[in-house]
Amino acid sequence: MDATTAEPSVLTIFGATGDLSRRKLLPALYRNHVAGRLAPSMQILGVSRRQMSDDEFRVFATEALDKAGITGPDAHSFVARLHYTATPTSHIEEFRKLRERLESLRRAYQLPPNNCFYLSLPPRAFAPTIAGLGQVGLNEPATGGWTRLVVEKPFGRDLQTAQALNDTVHEFFDESQIYRIDHYLGKETVQNLLVFRLANAFVESSWNRERVDSVQITVGESLGVGTRAGYYDHSGALRDMFQNHIMQLVTLVAMEVPSSFSADAIRYEKLKVLKSIAPILPGDAVRARYGPGTIDGQSVPGYLDEDGVPADSQTETFLGLRLGVESWRWQGVPFYIRTGKRMPAKTTQIAIRFRGAPVRFFERMGCQQDTADVLTLSLQPNEGFSFHFDIKVPGNPLKLERVPLTFGYGDRFPGAMPDSYQTLLLDALQGDQTLFVHGDEVVESWRVCAPLIESPPPVDEYPAGTWGPTSAEHLAIPESELWQATHD
Repeated sequence: MDATTAEPSVLTIFGATGDLSRRKLLPALYRNHVAGRLAPSMQILGVSRRQMSDDEFRVFATEALDKAGITGPDAHSFVARLHYTATPTSHIEEFRKLRERLESLRRAYQLPPNNCFYLSLPPRAFAPTIAGLGQVGLNEPATGGWTRLVVEKPFGRDLQTAQALNDTVHEFFDESQIYRIDHYLGKETVQNLLVFRLANAFVESSWNRERVDSVQITVGESLGVGTRAGYYDHSGALRDMFQNHIMQLVTLVAMEVPSSFSADAIRYEKLKVLKSIAPILPGDAVRARYGPGTIDGQSVPGYLDEDGVPADSQTETFLGLRLGVESWRWQGVPFYIRTGKRMPAKTTQIAIRFRGAPVRFFERMGCQQDTADVLTLSLQPNEGFSFHFDIKVPGNPLKLERVPLTFGYGDRFPGAMPDSYQTLLLDALQGDQTLFVHGDEVVESWRVCAPLIESPPPVDEYPAGTWGPTSAEHLAIPESELWQATHD
C-alpha cells in the first residue's frame, strides 16, 4: 500500500440516506474506490434513523450512483463495501448497538481498530451524536488504531453557539481527531493558490501592501433559494457563505508564508489572519435581498415571493463587505467581499488588483491607461488563473490594448480535476488535517461576524440578474477596473 492509499478502516456516515450522502459522499467515495485510493478491506457503514437492511442500503447507493452517471462493474464492487445500521433515537443503547456492529465488521474483514465518523447531520444532531459516541467509548482509539471525527458545516450559528459546540466536541475528542469540513478547501484551485504564491518568487514578492491596491472575493450564484427556503431564511448569506467559505479564502490570500507545508503550520498562519481582521464598521457592510428580475432571458421572482419565505423576512441573500487586515503585509489594503444569490452568473473568484505605475508614462503620448493590472483566480465554474495587463498594438500610432494571459485547468488537465469531497474524504482517511478548519479558526471567524449579527444593517434590495444593490458599489472594485474578470 502506497502513501496515496487510505489505511484499512471503517468509515461510518451518520445521515447516510440524506441528500449530501446521496449527491456527494457516495459518488466521491466511489471515485476514490475506482482510483485505488481505498484499501481493499475498507468498509463503509451507513447510519440513519430510517429502518433499512444492508441490501436495501446498497440499492439506495446504486440509485444514487446511477443519478450521478455512475454504472458498471466498478459500481457493483463498490457497493459491496457498504453496510447499514439504523439508529432511530439518540439513546445510549443505539450507540452500544453501533459499537457492536463496528466490532463485528472489524472481525469479519480482519480490520485494524481504525474508525472515521462522518457527521452528515443537521446541526441540532451534532452534540447528541458526539456525546453518544463518547459515552460508549467510540471516541477513544484502541491500541494500534485511530479514531477521527468529520463534522460538516455549519459549526454554530454565532460566537456563543460555536464556542459551546467546541466545548462539547472537546469533552470527548482531541483537536487532533477533529476534521471540520469546508468543501471549498478541497477545490484544486484553492489548494493551488498556495502553490502559486509560494512556488513562484515573483508572485510572493508582489503579494503585499506595497504592490497590491485591493483584493476582491466574489461568490455569486445565479440560482435562488429554491427548495432550501426553510433553511436559508434562518441562515442568510452571512452564515451560509461568509462565515465559512469566504473567510477561509480570505485567510489563504492574506496568510504569511508558513514554516512548512503542513497542517499545523498552515492553520497557525490562517488563525493569525483571522485575529488581525479589524472590527467591521457600520458603513463597511451592506445587506440586501433579490427582487424580481431577469436571468438568462427568463423572469424570476423576488426572494419574498419564493415558496416558504415569510412575508416579513429580514434575511439577506446578498452581503457586501469591506474588511481590513491589520498586519504588516496588508495594512491599508481593503478586502472587498460580495456574495449573493440570483446574480448574473455562478462564479467564485479572487481578484488581486495591483497598484498602478507611479507615473502614467504613456498617457503623455495620448494612450489611454486608466485600468490597473488584475490577477484573477477562478475557483468555479472554470478553474484557472488570468492576468490582465497592457501590451502595445502593432503599428502606428502608439496604442495600448488590455489582454488576458490565461491558464485553465480543464485545458491543461482535461478530466483530471477531482471533486472536492473526493479530496477531503481521502485526506480525512489518511489523517491529513491541512484542508480542514481548526476549532480556533471557527471561533475567530464568528468573532468577525459578531457585529453584523448583533447590529445587522437594514436590508436593501437588488434586481435579480445583477451583481448586487447600488448601495454596495463602494464596497467593490469597479467593473471597469476588473474588465472582463468576472465574466470569463
